[in-house]
Amino acid sequence: MDNKIVLIIIAILLAPVAVFLKKGAGKDLVINIILCFFFYFPAVIHAIWLITR
Repeated sequence: MDNKIVLIIIAILLAPVAVFLKKGAGKDLVINIILCFFFYFPAVIHAIWLITR
């Protein structure tokens, strides 16, 4: 699944799911889940950053 527009929409709604679909289960997913526990907005920024780079 490499459609960036769909992944960006998923990142806005469910950031960890988008990171998992793009990168798989790894350190990026753990970082995003930790960011979700603090606030949701940094997790969205992190997910969009990972998708667009």
